Amino acid sequence: MSAQAKSITDTIDKTKHHSGYKRNSVLIVDDEQGIRNFLQKGLEKIFGLVEVAENVEEAELLRQRCNFDLIISDIRLPGKSGVDWVTEIRSQGSTTSVIFITAHASMETAIEALRIGANDFIMKPFRMDQMMASIESCLSRQQIQRENIELKRQVDQLYDSGMIGECETMKSVCGVLKQVAPMPTTVLIGGESGTGKELAARALHSWSERKGSFVPVNCGAISEELMESEFFGHTKGAFTGAQNTREGLFTYANNGTLFLDEIGEMPMSMQVHLLRVLEERVIRPVGSNRQTPIDVRIIAASNRNLEEEVEKGNFRQDLYYRLNVVNVKMPPLRDRLDDIPSLVKHFSTMLSADLGVPAPIVTGDDLFHMRDYNWPGNIRELKNVIERCILLKQTPTQCITGNASIPQTDHSSQGSIRLDEVEKNHILKVLEMEEGNKSAAARILGVSRKTLERKVKAWNENELSG
Repeated sequence: MSAQAKSITDTIDKTKHHSGYKRNSVLIVDDEQGIRNFLQKGLEKIFGLVEVAENVEEAELLRQRCNFDLIISDIRLPGKSGVDWVTEIRSQGSTTSVIFITAHASMETAIEALRIGANDFIMKPFRMDQMMASIESCLSRQQIQRENIELKRQVDQLYDSGMIGECETMKSVCGVLKQVAPMPTTVLIGGESGTGKELAARALHSWSERKGSFVPVNCGAISEELMESEFFGHTKGAFTGAQNTREGLFTYANNGTLFLDEIGEMPMSMQVHLLRVLEERVIRPVGSNRQTPIDVRIIAASNRNLEEEVEKGNFRQDLYYRLNVVNVKMPPLRDRLDDIPSLVKHFSTMLSADLGVPAPIVTGDDLFHMRDYNWPGNIRELKNVIERCILLKQTPTQCITGNASIPQTDHSSQGSIRLDEVEKNHILKVLEMEEGNKSAAARILGVSRKTLERKVKAWNENELSG
């Protein structure tokens, strides 16, 4: 047996475990018959289809008949070069893996080959094991890309405009959103922090088929001094520091949707301006005497009880009635425990695809503990738990409260412990674990620091009044 034949046989023996290659096809393009024969004999035992061509014209005819998984091409070919040909097929949208081979190469040639989308670059003469290592790398990378595309497809199927859930409450919420979506009606979304109010707003915008953008804004994150300018824009010189004319959020959202998150945090002075916009459908930039008509759908959300805020004098009654045309309440996760498996599957698929790592293994015991947990941070906390599982390679049971133990429910005395007490005890436990660091505790709980501070303040006030 010749040395060349022995090399081919040894390589085939080493790569018999690549049985998946039998479903792959490869096109070999080289003007040297010896190279074509060498590669064809080495690869036809492994690949399901091996075609050869001695120039670009022959290769292109074969490529038109078959969508090859891999192309192995010489750079210097009679007529059109391999680089020029691959440049053309890349411009046509081809994503086929390409390995260039050549006996005459410079650093510039190699850089150019990689720049146009080649996956590898091998110098002649080469051994078959070198080629197989390159092929394995190319096809493995291609398989990962296909798996990621499939994962994204699964996410798209599961993630219907952001709304996941089979419980009756969520079906009812989706039904209302779909029913009002085509209308320009203002919608007020309520619910605890982390229940998915922004996802509901995005779903409403998606189902509305409005041509403009979805523009979210957190009303509690903008200072009162800048709020009017942020929403309506300003003219040059309207105030100190206004060096240029600037458009506001209403302009960006024109013909689309403006989502006012945490509307309960909006100061009274701005509530007056917002009410006028809702009634007249015009805006006036700061420093301008000119009014501009707008077509913006308003969706507002708050984790506060706005009726109580109206009674306390913190929120305008007329604005509340203007916003509360259709009221949608997002249920807390503890009221939709049957949706936990679907949510876990969704977040596992989405996050593992984004991070490029395997999805976590979730057992029936994990799901039992997750159903037995109170979820004060709701869906946002569940997502954070799954992300920690992936990053730390731990189970959901281990990650639910970081290093803290899972609160156990006393099933023999159900109803004797109030949910708000369970929530309070858990939050205080996490705060203790983080040595009073509210920002760190809020991240673990999956809530904003402002929400956490408001809860702690309310508990302190209750203790003082008691």
